[in-house]
Amino acid sequence: MKSRVACLLASVVMFSACEEKKEVVVTETRALTTKDEAPKLFATSDERFRDAKPSPVKGEVPQGWLVLPPSQFRLLNYRFGESGMGEVWVSLASGTVLDNANRWLRQFGAEPLDAAALAKLPTVPIADTTGVWVTAAGDYAGGMGAPPKPGFGLAGVVATVKGQILTVKMIGPKAEVEAAKPVLEGFAKSLHLVD
Repeated sequence: MKSRVACLLASVVMFSACEEKKEVVVTETRALTTKDEAPKLFATSDERFRDAKPSPVKGEVPQGWLVLPPSQFRLLNYRFGESGMGEVWVSLASGTVLDNANRWLRQFGAEPLDAAALAKLPTVPIADTTGVWVTAAGDYAGGMGAPPKPGFGLAGVVATVKGQILTVKMIGPKAEVEAAKPVLEGFAKSLHLVD
Protein backbone atom coordinates (compact mmCIF):
# COMPACT_ATOMS: atom_id res chain seq x y z
CA MET A 1 0.00 0.00 0.00
CA LYS A 2 2.81 2.41 0.86
CA SER A 3 4.47 1.81 -2.50
CA ARG A 4 1.19 2.61 -4.32
CA VAL A 5 0.86 5.91 -2.44
CA ALA A 6 4.49 6.76 -3.24
CA CYS A 7 3.91 5.94 -6.94
CA LEU A 8 0.74 8.03 -6.97
CA LEU A 9 2.52 11.02 -5.40
CA ALA A 10 5.46 10.68 -7.84
CA SER A 11 2.99 10.60 -10.76
CA VAL A 12 1.24 13.75 -9.57
CA VAL A 13 4.55 15.60 -9.20
CA MET A 14 5.75 14.39 -12.59
CA PHE A 15 2.53 15.35 -14.42
CA SER A 16 2.43 18.79 -12.77
CA ALA A 17 6.01 19.43 -14.05
CA CYS A 18 4.87 18.69 -17.60
CA GLU A 19 2.86 21.87 -17.75
CA GLU A 20 3.08 23.69 -21.07
CA LYS A 21 5.75 26.46 -21.04
CA LYS A 22 4.58 29.89 -22.05
CA GLU A 23 6.76 32.06 -24.29
CA VAL A 24 7.91 35.40 -22.83
CA VAL A 25 8.39 38.27 -25.27
CA VAL A 26 10.31 41.41 -24.24
CA THR A 27 8.86 44.51 -25.86
CA GLU A 28 10.62 47.25 -23.89
CA THR A 29 13.85 48.95 -24.95
CA ARG A 30 16.08 51.62 -23.46
CA ALA A 31 18.18 54.42 -24.88
CA LEU A 32 21.90 53.77 -25.31
CA THR A 33 24.19 55.36 -22.73
CA THR A 34 27.93 56.00 -22.53
CA LYS A 35 28.19 52.71 -20.65
CA ASP A 36 27.18 50.95 -23.89
CA GLU A 37 30.40 51.83 -25.70
CA ALA A 38 32.35 48.94 -27.15
CA PRO A 39 34.93 47.70 -24.63
CA LYS A 40 38.53 48.77 -25.17
CA LEU A 41 40.73 45.75 -25.74
CA PHE A 42 43.86 45.49 -23.58
CA ALA A 43 42.74 48.37 -21.33
CA THR A 44 44.80 48.92 -18.21
CA SER A 45 43.21 48.59 -14.78
CA ASP A 46 43.32 52.37 -14.45
CA GLU A 47 41.48 52.80 -17.76
CA ARG A 48 38.85 50.28 -16.70
CA PHE A 49 38.28 51.29 -13.10
CA ARG A 50 39.51 54.88 -12.59
CA ASP A 51 36.96 57.35 -11.38
CA ALA A 52 37.07 60.03 -14.08
CA LYS A 53 36.86 63.03 -11.75
CA PRO A 54 39.26 65.87 -12.52
CA SER A 55 42.34 66.11 -10.33
CA PRO A 56 41.91 68.22 -7.19
CA VAL A 57 45.56 69.32 -7.65
CA LYS A 58 46.77 71.60 -10.45
CA GLY A 59 50.23 72.86 -11.37
CA GLU A 60 52.40 74.14 -14.21
CA VAL A 61 54.00 71.26 -16.13
CA PRO A 62 57.75 71.83 -16.50
CA GLN A 63 59.21 71.93 -19.98
CA GLY A 64 60.48 68.53 -21.07
CA TRP A 65 58.21 66.51 -18.77
CA LEU A 66 55.92 64.03 -20.49
CA VAL A 67 52.37 64.12 -19.15
CA LEU A 68 50.97 60.64 -18.46
CA PRO A 69 47.40 59.67 -17.60
CA PRO A 70 46.56 59.77 -13.92
CA SER A 71 46.12 56.51 -12.06
CA GLN A 72 44.36 55.42 -8.92
CA PHE A 73 47.05 56.85 -6.65
CA ARG A 74 48.71 59.38 -8.98
CA LEU A 75 46.60 62.49 -9.45
CA LEU A 76 49.25 64.06 -11.67
CA ASN A 77 51.74 61.77 -13.41
CA TYR A 78 54.87 62.55 -15.47
CA ARG A 79 58.05 61.12 -17.03
CA PHE A 80 61.30 63.06 -17.21
CA GLY A 81 64.97 62.60 -18.08
CA GLU A 82 67.08 61.22 -20.90
CA SER A 83 66.78 57.58 -19.78
CA GLY A 84 62.97 57.61 -19.85
CA MET A 85 63.00 56.01 -16.39
CA GLY A 86 62.44 59.19 -14.36
CA GLU A 87 58.99 59.51 -12.82
CA VAL A 88 57.24 62.31 -10.97
CA TRP A 89 53.80 62.05 -9.45
CA VAL A 90 51.52 64.00 -7.17
CA SER A 91 49.28 62.24 -4.65
CA LEU A 92 47.00 62.88 -1.75
CA ALA A 93 48.07 60.36 0.87
CA SER A 94 46.94 59.17 4.27
CA GLY A 95 48.97 59.24 7.47
CA THR A 96 51.25 62.08 8.51
CA VAL A 97 54.14 63.95 6.95
CA LEU A 98 56.53 61.84 9.06
CA ASP A 99 54.82 58.57 8.00
CA ASN A 100 55.13 59.42 4.31
CA ALA A 101 58.73 60.65 4.53
CA ASN A 102 59.74 57.45 6.33
CA ARG A 103 57.89 55.27 3.81
CA TRP A 104 59.92 56.88 1.02
CA LEU A 105 63.17 56.46 2.95
CA ARG A 106 62.42 52.77 3.62
CA GLN A 107 62.13 52.25 -0.14
CA PHE A 108 65.83 53.18 -0.30
CA GLY A 109 66.86 51.25 2.81
CA ALA A 110 67.55 54.52 4.66
CA GLU A 111 67.15 54.99 8.40
CA PRO A 112 63.76 56.38 9.48
CA LEU A 113 63.44 59.90 10.81
CA ASP A 114 62.05 60.93 14.17
CA ALA A 115 60.10 64.15 14.73
CA ALA A 116 63.28 66.10 15.63
CA ALA A 117 65.08 64.99 12.44
CA LEU A 118 61.99 65.78 10.35
CA ALA A 119 61.94 69.32 11.76
CA LYS A 120 65.54 69.82 10.55
CA LEU A 121 64.77 68.94 6.90
CA PRO A 122 64.79 71.79 4.37
CA THR A 123 61.37 73.20 3.50
CA VAL A 124 59.82 74.07 0.15
CA PRO A 125 56.78 76.24 -0.63
CA ILE A 126 53.89 74.13 -1.93
CA ALA A 127 50.16 74.80 -2.32
CA ASP A 128 50.15 77.98 -0.17
CA THR A 129 52.07 76.30 2.68
CA THR A 130 55.46 74.68 3.18
CA GLY A 131 56.45 71.06 2.96
CA VAL A 132 59.55 69.09 3.88
CA TRP A 133 62.12 68.24 1.22
CA VAL A 134 63.01 64.53 1.33
CA THR A 135 65.97 63.03 -0.55
CA ALA A 136 67.62 59.62 -0.75
CA ALA A 137 69.80 57.59 -3.09
CA GLY A 138 70.68 53.93 -3.58
CA ASP A 139 68.70 50.85 -4.51
CA TYR A 140 65.06 51.79 -4.97
CA ALA A 141 62.59 49.09 -3.91
CA GLY A 142 59.27 50.58 -4.99
CA GLY A 143 57.29 47.51 -3.96
CA MET A 144 54.54 45.56 -5.73
CA GLY A 145 57.01 42.71 -6.32
CA ALA A 146 59.26 44.74 -8.63
CA PRO A 147 62.99 44.10 -8.27
CA PRO A 148 65.08 46.90 -6.70
CA LYS A 149 66.52 49.46 -9.11
CA PRO A 150 70.17 50.23 -8.32
CA GLY A 151 71.63 53.72 -8.63
CA PHE A 152 68.34 55.55 -8.23
CA GLY A 153 67.59 58.80 -6.47
CA LEU A 154 64.61 60.34 -4.72
CA ALA A 155 63.61 63.96 -4.29
CA GLY A 156 60.20 64.92 -3.02
CA VAL A 157 58.03 67.17 -0.95
CA VAL A 158 55.51 66.14 1.71
CA ALA A 159 53.11 68.69 3.22
CA THR A 160 49.87 68.97 5.11
CA VAL A 161 47.45 70.99 2.97
CA LYS A 162 43.88 71.67 4.07
CA GLY A 163 43.92 68.64 6.38
CA GLN A 164 45.31 66.31 3.69
CA ILE A 165 48.81 65.00 3.00
CA LEU A 166 50.04 66.28 -0.37
CA THR A 167 53.08 64.52 -1.81
CA VAL A 168 55.25 65.25 -4.85
CA LYS A 169 57.65 62.40 -5.51
CA MET A 170 60.47 62.19 -8.07
CA ILE A 171 62.20 58.87 -8.68
CA GLY A 172 64.80 58.04 -11.33
CA PRO A 173 68.47 57.49 -12.07
CA LYS A 174 70.42 59.41 -9.42
CA ALA A 175 72.15 61.84 -11.81
CA GLU A 176 68.86 62.72 -13.52
CA VAL A 177 67.12 63.32 -10.20
CA GLU A 178 70.01 65.50 -8.98
CA ALA A 179 69.86 67.58 -12.17
CA ALA A 180 66.07 67.94 -11.98
CA LYS A 181 65.79 69.02 -8.32
CA PRO A 182 65.49 72.75 -9.15
CA VAL A 183 62.77 71.96 -11.70
CA LEU A 184 60.93 69.82 -9.14
CA GLU A 185 61.10 72.62 -6.58
CA GLY A 186 59.61 75.07 -9.11
CA PHE A 187 56.88 72.57 -9.95
CA ALA A 188 56.05 72.11 -6.24
CA LYS A 189 55.73 75.88 -5.85
CA SER A 190 53.21 75.96 -8.73
CA LEU A 191 50.89 73.37 -7.18
CA HIS A 192 47.56 74.32 -5.66
CA LEU A 193 44.40 72.51 -4.59
CA VAL A 194 41.29 73.22 -6.62
CA ASP A 195 38.11 73.84 -4.62
